[in-house]
Amino acid sequence: MKEKLEQIKAEAIRQINESEALDKLNDVRVSFLGKKGELTAVLKGMKDVAPEDRPKIGQLVNDAREEIERVLDEARANMERKLREAKMRAEVIDVTLPAQRNKVGHRHPNTIALEEVERIFIGMGYEVVEGPEIEKDYYNFEALNIPADHPAKDEQDTFYINSDILLRTQTSGVQVHEMEKGKLPIRMIAPGRVFRADEVDATHSPSFHQIEGLVIDKNITFADLKGTLAEFAKELFGEDTKVKFRPHHFPFTEPSAEMDVSCFKCGGSGCRFCKGEGWIEILGCGMVHPKVLRMCNIDPEEYTGFAFGVGLERIALLKYEIDDMRLLYENDIRFLKQF
Repeated sequence: MKEKLEQIKAEAIRQINESEALDKLNDVRVSFLGKKGELTAVLKGMKDVAPEDRPKIGQLVNDAREEIERVLDEARANMERKLREAKMRAEVIDVTLPAQRNKVGHRHPNTIALEEVERIFIGMGYEVVEGPEIEKDYYNFEALNIPADHPAKDEQDTFYINSDILLRTQTSGVQVHEMEKGKLPIRMIAPGRVFRADEVDATHSPSFHQIEGLVIDKNITFADLKGTLAEFAKELFGEDTKVKFRPHHFPFTEPSAEMDVSCFKCGGSGCRFCKGEGWIEILGCGMVHPKVLRMCNIDPEEYTGFAFGVGLERIALLKYEIDDMRLLYENDIRFLKQF
């Protein structure tokens, strides 16, 4: 795998160096770093790598990506500089005219937060898996131990296309699809857009994003869950971050918990940001319910696992101290340019 990554990196750098136009550089970026690029293909193949080698391979992929991006950025900057110099030589400029500010876009706060979460979990050997936004009721509810008459269905009242097809309310259905494949062990996160019939306000939207994680293997315990999420919190919010688990109930996990992190503004002493409590609720988690495992043809006597879910917008709101979720979707350049 290391040799393959070195070959991909060398080929990318060769093509970058041979590029003579900006559109060619973009083609190289898409070919190697895009959704269907060669590096992305390596990440999608992480499930075939031995579990103990996944963190090392994940780090090698990140290093290769960073090196390719660095060379790409340098080549683009050099090419743009040469084009600008050629244009200046070819044109007569009236220096008395007022200057025009060039408005250059950048990544959305949600995208920045998602890439950071993916980086953390890929570094721990996880695979990023995507699934359909239009889902069957079975995968969205039934396979997650939420039968037709379960109260949890009322809490996730959603948009039905017909009695069996709906816009998914959670990305947990992606986990079910993966478990049904029967390829164990599983270490994955499933980011994506979800839909619920919520009123639009400062903390709710009918369309938002979730990141759900799943681990299935032999001898997985709640201690593995706590250790993984504690490490995730430290990577995301800072090395001094502490975590606290509170008992909760989710139909698809048993036991279940909600995890709080110590306030990264006041260090847990209490402030306006954490409403004086010193702790901030961040995600829900728990051990995968044995019934969910059986419905996916996994023997709960042999395999156990844990799952967790966090709202992407919640991470972005906390990390960048945004007090109104609607700001993320209003396309106000005065807000977005701050990031």
